[in-house]
Amino acid sequence: YYGVDIVIELPFHYATQSADIFAKGSIEILKELKVDNIVFGSECNDLESLIKNAKIILKNKNNNIKELLKEGMSYPKSFFNSLNIDTNTPNDILGILYIKEIIRQKTNIKPLTIKRTNDYHDTNLKEISSATSIRMAIKENKDISNSVPKNVLSYLYDIRFIEEYYEYLKYKIITTNNLSIYQGVDEGLENRIKKYIYTSNTLEELIMNIKTKRYTYNKIKRMLLHILVDFTKVEALKYKDINYIRILGMTEKGKKYINRIKKDITIPIISNFNKYKDLLKLEYKSSLVYYLNSKNNNYNNLIKKEFNSIIIK
Repeated sequence: YYGVDIVIELPFHYATQSADIFAKGSIEILKELKVDNIVFGSECNDLESLIKNAKIILKNKNNNIKELLKEGMSYPKSFFNSLNIDTNTPNDILGILYIKEIIRQKTNIKPLTIKRTNDYHDTNLKEISSATSIRMAIKENKDISNSVPKNVLSYLYDIRFIEEYYEYLKYKIITTNNLSIYQGVDEGLENRIKKYIYTSNTLEELIMNIKTKRYTYNKIKRMLLHILVDFTKVEALKYKDINYIRILGMTEKGKKYINRIKKDITIPIISNFNKYKDLLKLEYKSSLVYYLNSKNNNYNNLIKKEFNSIIIK
């Protein structure tokens, strides 16, 4: 649809962690796929400035981050402030990290920007709506038909939100002796989680109770997701680098492109789950958890649909 010929999965390990890890995994995949350009939204829309800041990050070792953290500044702000980089807009930050990875991985991918014309955190539906506003509208059962492409509308009404899994998460936290084994649970956080899990009635309450100046809302939310799906620090080490490319869907044109370049790709291209079960263990596990809250009570069929075939149109 809409000119998209190949849809590739960004593995759970990269998609649910901080922006630097998200960017690392994304560029590794695009590099393997011999992509020429990466296009991303940008608040400043100043590619020269983004490239300059990416090079600053690569040249510096962030010697004063610990001091800034001690002052109560969050890690993202500490990171950029330590380098005298003045930006706090989410798309620009991710764009800088994309460019940093392009340079670090020595790839010829060319970055291109599209001007971000609305607030990333805007909660009101508009002609061009933010992802935040669309998600909120879905939660509130509002009409989003004028804010998203027609062909994806039916899929969005069936999505699930982490808030719906709070009882599962609560059970997991209460019955786990050592929460520090999970990815993102830094020293001391396990005690705060255990302290507040009994008195927090919702995920939002738990996050706000755990949250400190040092640990941001989004970091806490990612950490709780990792606990929910049993994603440990030991397991995270196994996924340090991209070790496969999983195709979720493609057109005939996309299929021809993959066939043309696959001899030069150094890692497996996966379109058949059964053939690569070991590589997809984490994806399978996270999907099993995701579909626990299936709205259509069709658990087994949903799992089979996701892992037994890819869409070719």
